[in-house]
Amino acid sequence: MRRPTSLTEIVLSDPELEASIKTGLDAVEERLREAVRAADPLVNEAAAHLLDAGGKRFRPLLVLAAAQFGDPELPAVLESAVVVELTHLATLYHDDVMDEADVRRGAPSANARWSNSVAILTGDYLFARASDVVADLGPEAVRIQSRTFSRLVTGQIRETAGPLPGVDPVEHYLGVLADKTGSLIATSGRFGAMFSGASAEVVKTLTTYGETIGVAFQVSDDLLDIDADPDESGKTPGTDLREGVPTLPVLYALQSSDPAEARLRSLISRPLTEDDEVAEAIELLRKSPAMDAARQTLRTYADRSLSLVSSLPEGPAKTTLQSLAEVVVGRTG
Repeated sequence: MRRPTSLTEIVLSDPELEASIKTGLDAVEERLREAVRAADPLVNEAAAHLLDAGGKRFRPLLVLAAAQFGDPELPAVLESAVVVELTHLATLYHDDVMDEADVRRGAPSANARWSNSVAILTGDYLFARASDVVADLGPEAVRIQSRTFSRLVTGQIRETAGPLPGVDPVEHYLGVLADKTGSLIATSGRFGAMFSGASAEVVKTLTTYGETIGVAFQVSDDLLDIDADPDESGKTPGTDLREGVPTLPVLYALQSSDPAEARLRSLISRPLTEDDEVAEAIELLRKSPAMDAARQTLRTYADRSLSLVSSLPEGPAKTTLQSLAEVVVGRTG
């Protein structure tokens, strides 16, 4: 039997959670469409572009899973799930401009379809819509959202600028992941628990869990870029190598002083444009101790997530979050 590979599959494997979360996700989807709707035809079309392209809806799903530790039917739970997904969608428009991406979720990116200016402004529009929705959730929610947005931007700036002199590149990279990826996932766990009326201790635990599992997911993606079977993962190995993106295994390999890895370091120190160079770099990385170091880092974050979940009340939601931590490790083999 194939093991689940996502939070969606884990949730749907548990009948006690399936009905509640499926209803919640359907409601989130409807609310998202209401939230992005605009009077101007171009704004309306551009804002719905990535929404129509689909996606895992991981962040609202985590909101709904976290809400199981309180009352998941409270209206603010749904609204907070809409806030985090609008924020996530907004960052994708901006990311595509910075990355000069042509495709997003199997469809032409907004910048490719219209222009960089339209894509940037559409992202800004979605951030504004998220702010409008969160305003109805109260001052504390607005403060949390503002601080999350600040961390998102800080992470992006730090990634763009690179590590300062004397700063360990691996520590810098993991800090960037915590800000750029982990912060919004942390807020997803926090909102779900907070707006469902869960205890303060549960809110704190799920906030930390969200950030930890968010970093773990990105590290596992780094490993998949090198070690994935395209038939199973749907990912083409070496995408980050072609773009010169310094993923965690690459950073560990660049820190090596082993003469036997000199060829590998010379390859991964720059973007790779030739297919044969990409294939060679992948082969060398797969044999490198850097992959083991990256896997150990992933395991550390997954174990930290499991330790956090262990303190939560027993029930299907706890089991689901425990399974997610194992899935993050298992998806990389």
